[in-house]
Amino acid sequence: MLIYNSQTHRKEEFVPLEEGKVRMYVCGPTVYDQIHIGNARTFVSFDVIRRYLSYKGYQVTFAQNLTDVDDKIINRANEEGRSAFEVADEYSAAFIEQMHRFNVLDPDIRPRATREIDAMQEMIASLIEQGNAYVAHNGDVYFSVRSDHDYGTLSGRDLDQLRAGERVEVNDEKRDPFDFALWKAAKPGEPSWPSPWGDGRPGWHTECCAMIHRYLGTPIDIHGGGQDLVFPHHENETAQASCAWHAPLAKFWMHTGMLRVDGEKMSKSLGNFHTLREVLDRYPADAVRLLMLQTHYRSSLDFRFDLLDGSVGNVARLASCVRNLRWASKNAPQDGVFNEADRALSTAAKEAQAEFTRQMDDDFNTSGALAAVFGLVNAANKYLASVGGDLATAACLRAADTIQELMEVLGIDLAASAAADELPAELVGLAREHAGYGGADAQEAAEALLKARAVARADKNWPVADAIRDGIAALGLVVEDTAAGVRLHPAERG
Repeated sequence: MLIYNSQTHRKEEFVPLEEGKVRMYVCGPTVYDQIHIGNARTFVSFDVIRRYLSYKGYQVTFAQNLTDVDDKIINRANEEGRSAFEVADEYSAAFIEQMHRFNVLDPDIRPRATREIDAMQEMIASLIEQGNAYVAHNGDVYFSVRSDHDYGTLSGRDLDQLRAGERVEVNDEKRDPFDFALWKAAKPGEPSWPSPWGDGRPGWHTECCAMIHRYLGTPIDIHGGGQDLVFPHHENETAQASCAWHAPLAKFWMHTGMLRVDGEKMSKSLGNFHTLREVLDRYPADAVRLLMLQTHYRSSLDFRFDLLDGSVGNVARLASCVRNLRWASKNAPQDGVFNEADRALSTAAKEAQAEFTRQMDDDFNTSGALAAVFGLVNAANKYLASVGGDLATAACLRAADTIQELMEVLGIDLAASAAADELPAELVGLAREHAGYGGADAQEAAEALLKARAVARADKNWPVADAIRDGIAALGLVVEDTAAGVRLHPAERG
């Protein structure tokens, strides 16, 4: 497996630090508002990376923080006349809810900055003791970037070539304009905690490396986040870790590309700013995931609603293929008797799985992996259309299982669609009324209705045929002609 390492700017063979195990950390949100779709793109990308590593057999320990104390949270609280803790609690819950809606797995460890103050203070004290940090006159504590001779290796930045004040906070308390705050002295009305340097709160760059060291140990295998975090956030993280514990923070650094909307940078001023909640209120989560995964995680993603409309149809196409294969397998007359078409479909399923793995092993190329799945869908649909009723149960099931399994690796749950395919009990009453059915099984009732409908149509008894059709439609079902026969199933969702 090859992974692109942002620090070395090349793909490298992935060999975990501990055989069979992967320790992975992804920077979480600052919880002062609903997350936007650019944030969501990062979180879904690393969700898929985590899922695929598990699929490959690794024991993955995944951690993601919540930054619940920060200037943005304090500003929002002051604007709304409530406490910073109330703001952080509200948007922490909102973030977790949106991740569940988006089918992003919960992390194994979800530390919150306000609950990790001791770990951060311990790291800061070590940095001061080793000469990598200093206490300013006002009680702030700063990291001395020039004390780390490797500073800039992650982002490729040379401090001497950067102008003072560019993307850094300049004030009289710093010895160097590039030094950054590890601890901020308390200000009136702000949350604060006691420390050896006076009451205050942690700096943003401090929390992640302290949490990583506490919960995962350092170094870890993979540290991820959005491309915008490379500098200064991740550069500052790795500097603290290497100075505090004399070890790299991570073996692999991974970063997702930026998201644009209709070819432009997303911003509120342009009117193209969209929260994940807003998008999920309009579109199924599976369709949003599929659209995002059609672009490689390191590439810029152009988010467009016309493409999202198409993604809805593509998810329906996947679900329909699996549904048709499973239904056909239940009605297939063959069992274990393979002809040339059956063998071709089974071979296509095997090749799709191999190609999916090959693409994902190449730096998690979800675009290529999806192409492999849709190639199998094409082969399955051709099989169903060409062989008529002469179907093989094993061939149908293998293709359906392969499509469903591979999409589950990408976090798209076609099993939910299959579960929704269950027929309602109300079919029994409809079949008793129009087909003389005397049993209590919905599937048998459906078959009786379809036979009665076929007889009525053949006899040109349109009132009966129409009554059956209307009764079926009223239950949210559709009649579909397939190569294996006519069947009922729920109308497509979304």
